[in-house]
Amino acid sequence: MPPMNRPAPVEVTYRNMRFLITHSPTTATLTRFLEELKKYRVTTIVRVCEATYDTALVEKEGIQVVDWPFDDGSSPSKQIVDDWLRLVSIKFREEPGCCIAVHCVAGLGRTPLIRQKRRGAFNSKQLLYLEKYHSKRRLRFKDSNGHRNNCCVQ
Repeated sequence: MPPMNRPAPVEVTYRNMRFLITHSPTTATLTRFLEELKKYRVTTIVRVCEATYDTALVEKEGIQVVDWPFDDGSSPSKQIVDDWLRLVSIKFREEPGCCIAVHCVAGLGRTPLIRQKRRGAFNSKQLLYLEKYHSKRRLRFKDSNGHRNNCCVQ
């Protein structure tokens, strides 16, 4: 089987928050994947797909891996959204300048990202979910300069 043509990682920045949207590595590509994570100063990976690699090597590099899988082409559960908002709130308050990586298998369907940064990122079912999503305004905190940060990243 020929290798998949996967899009390059995309960094999405909003105020003091940084996210890296990428595809899922395999055991064979994990070393190169780790180099990319280090380049972006990733401290946490959110894996929203089935496992394609052992997390031991990633965690050995000091990068936390969080597994919140949901079906390809679908929307995350309320629990995953709540967990995501809690993680983002804590990480960017406690580790300013860090980056959270998010990946599914191809880095297109399940990863929360800005569509214009990666063509083909959402299907119509997911777009409908985003259109109906109402912010709970839970990601409000002050940055290191004392300015209130109202996050709209989902």
